[in-house]
Amino acid sequence: MKRKRITVSVISEITTDQRVIRICTTLEAMGFDVFLIGRAFGNSLSLGTYPFQARRMRCYFRKGVWQYAEFNLRLFFRLLFCKTDYLLANDLDTLAPNYIISKWRKKFLFYDTHEYFTGVPELADSPAKKQIWKRLEDAIFPRLPVVYTVSDAVKAKYQALYGTPISVVRNLPVPPPPSAIPRPAAWTGKRVLLMQGMGINHGRGGMESLEMMRYLPEDYYLVYIGGGLLWEQIRQKRTEWNLENRVEMIYKLPPDQLKNYTPHAELGLSLDGFTDENFLVSLPNKLFDYILAGIPVAATPLPEVKRIIEQYGVGFCLNNRTPREMAAEIAGFLDDAESIRKVRINVLNAQKELNWNQEKRVLIKIYEPYL
Repeated sequence: MKRKRITVSVISEITTDQRVIRICTTLEAMGFDVFLIGRAFGNSLSLGTYPFQARRMRCYFRKGVWQYAEFNLRLFFRLLFCKTDYLLANDLDTLAPNYIISKWRKKFLFYDTHEYFTGVPELADSPAKKQIWKRLEDAIFPRLPVVYTVSDAVKAKYQALYGTPISVVRNLPVPPPPSAIPRPAAWTGKRVLLMQGMGINHGRGGMESLEMMRYLPEDYYLVYIGGGLLWEQIRQKRTEWNLENRVEMIYKLPPDQLKNYTPHAELGLSLDGFTDENFLVSLPNKLFDYILAGIPVAATPLPEVKRIIEQYGVGFCLNNRTPREMAAEIAGFLDDAESIRKVRINVLNAQKELNWNQEKRVLIKIYEPYL
C-alpha cells in the first residue's frame, strides 16, 4: 500500500525544534511519508540525520515583517506544486499558505499551535502587528478541522475564543540515553545552575539569572545553553559584572548533544515571567528536559508549570523574581541535602510518565484515522 504523504512546514530552526522533530519522527514511524519544510538562517546548524525528509528554504530578509512575508510566499509556491496528501502547519506564521493551498488543492490540513501566538512578548509593544496576526487567526482558526496544542491552558484560551475542538500533545522529550560525555572540567567542584533553550528572550529570566549570580557564593556556576534575542546582551553584562569565570555560555546545540550536558547540572532553571498572555499559559520544553535528565527544577510559578512541579514534587517554585531573593531561595534549597534527596527520587518517578513514549499515544490517536 502506498504511504500517505504529510508535508510539514515550520518557520523555526529545524535542528533545535525538538517538538517538530519528535512529531515528524512519530508520524514517519506510524507509516506516513513525512516531508518537512523549514527555514535556513545565516547561523543554522547542519541538518541532522532524521528518519523523514527535511529541506530548508533560505530567505533574503532576516527580520521584521518582510521575513514572514517572504517565507510565506516561498512556502505558498512550494506547497502549490508539491506532491502530498496532507498538510501540517506549525504555528500561525505558517498557517495562511497552508490554509489557502488546502482549499485550492483540497488537501486535509492539520494545525499544531505551539503557543498562544498573539500573546507573545514580541507583539506586546506592536499593536499594529498584533492586530494583523489576530485578524489572520480569527479568519482561519474556526475553520480548521484538526487542531492540537502544547498545554491545557493554551487549549482553554483558544476554545474560549473560537469553540474549536482541540487536543493537547505536550512537549515531552524522548527518554535520553546515559550522557555520552563526562562532567565538563569547568563544572567540576561547582554547583551548576542550568538555563537551556533557544528562546532566551525578554521575559524569560535570562538577565535576572545572570544578575542572581552576583549574590551567590563563588562555588555556584551558571550555564546557558541555547540562544535568543538577549544572548548578546547577556554576554556583554557578563563581562561588565566580571562574571566570565562563573557564567558559561554555550551557543545552540542539536538536541542529541544538548542531552549530554543537562544531567550534569544540580538545578534546572525555568524563569519565564508574568508579563504577557503567552507565558501565563505556557508549558516550556525545558521543564520536561530537566526532569528527563534527572535534575530538580527551580521555576517561576506559572500556572501550568506550578501544577507539574507540585503534582510530581520535582522541584520548587520561586516566591520572588528579584535576583537577590531568587539567589537566597536557590541557595536555601541546594543547602538542604534531605530536600534534594527527596526531590531527586520524585524526579526519577516522574520520568516514567512524563516522556514522549507515553505522550505520543495522544498524537497517534489524532492521526490514525488518516493513515
